[in-house]
Amino acid sequence: QVQIVESGGGLAQPGGSLRLSCAVSISTFSIYGMRWSRQAPGQLRELVARIDSRGNTNYADSVKGRFTISRDNAKRMVYLQMNSLKPEDTAVYYCSLESEYWGKGTLVTVSS
Repeated sequence: QVQIVESGGGLAQPGGSLRLSCAVSISTFSIYGMRWSRQAPGQLRELVARIDSRGNTNYADSVKGRFTISRDNAKRMVYLQMNSLKPEDTAVYYCSLESEYWGKGTLVTVSS
């Protein structure tokens, strides 16, 4: 069974930075695309960033230029570096192996 565990959430000030981490327990990690999604209160979950098995990345327009997704296949880890944070980035952030397996999420709050 695949386990996905996010960490790194917390409180950040507007304009600040946070780095989310995601640990994935699958031996064939390197062949899968990985995603970060988020869900704000009262809103639908939205895809934030995706990285494929070759390291190609895609971003939602709302985070393009501010967030960076990366992966370390040797460690089976995925990261989301979030810079220039805005209050509207406040949400629970989820890591997923494509859309198949999901973590429980980590809360990011951006507030002064």
